[in-house]
Amino acid sequence: MLQSLDHSTCSNYRAGLLHFTQFCNLLALLEEFHMPASSELISLFSAHHTGHTSEKILNNWLTGLHFWHIINSAPWHRDDMLCHVHRGFMRLIPPSSKHAKCPPVTIETLCILHNCLDLANTFDASVWALASVAFWSCCCLGELLIPSQNVFDPSKHVSRQVLPLSISSLDNGTHHSTFHIPWCKTTLTLGADISVTSHNHHTCPLLALLNHCTGSLGIPPDAPLFAFRTSSGWSPMTHPWFLNCCNQVWVSAGFADMPRHAFCIGGATELLLQGVLPDVVTTQGRWKSQAFLDYWHQINSILPLFISLSANSTCLLSLNSIMDNFACHTNLCTVPSHS
Repeated sequence: MLQSLDHSTCSNYRAGLLHFTQFCNLLALLEEFHMPASSELISLFSAHHTGHTSEKILNNWLTGLHFWHIINSAPWHRDDMLCHVHRGFMRLIPPSSKHAKCPPVTIETLCILHNCLDLANTFDASVWALASVAFWSCCCLGELLIPSQNVFDPSKHVSRQVLPLSISSLDNGTHHSTFHIPWCKTTLTLGADISVTSHNHHTCPLLALLNHCTGSLGIPPDAPLFAFRTSSGWSPMTHPWFLNCCNQVWVSAGFADMPRHAFCIGGATELLLQGVLPDVVTTQGRWKSQAFLDYWHQINSILPLFISLSANSTCLLSLNSIMDNFACHTNLCTVPSHS
């Protein structure tokens, strides 16, 4: 089961177990009471970190603690007490742990990036292919990129073995292709199929991907998919290189630094604003219904950032209704309303 976790997730889980063990030692609690942890102990642990820990960090710690129980076949006790503690925790989060809402990538920022890149340059062509595919196919960057030059795992990272791409056409002239990634957070080692559809716009992800493939001919099939040619051979595209290149362009144009998940959020929002049904966006982003509704609350919180950019205000006003109908259609009517 440990093999199902990526490196960063393992690190977060280990940190949670360390802090939980330290808390139990602080209480002089015998080890036999550490697991299964009672609901009271879990609530006390959460309350202990109130006021000086962010919600994201605490949630990661609790998820790691839960995973520790799962791999040891121990019951996980989480009840109403913890829910009330969590509400109190949220109200007491220190200002230093609160972050401004992250800006999403929009059509405008995507166009600015396109206009500032030289698509005849293999590095820029790789960056552009990544940006357009991540946006329109609602991808997490970790599904497409490696974290650093020497960290390539063929069981987790997509390689050039998916090439050549098979291109299909619809009756309306739309072209599309699919390639398989070996790992993603929702299906783990089952991987997923990334659908890339052409758009009648210069941000077309299929054209960008084909341009990258043309410029990277001769790179070995076991290299990362977005590797690019260099004067001395080839190099893999890394997560830091990609984001640094994009953010240099955007900051120079007066925008804020974009985080790693800005492409996925921006792409999903743009598709919804264009009238694509939530069921289709859910499939495109490879979400489960509940996960997508949870994700929608994140998207909903940054919608005002679209108003003065590429969004249609009429579409904005109808999105909440569309998503509420989607929740009912999927029998998930109990999700909180958008406020």
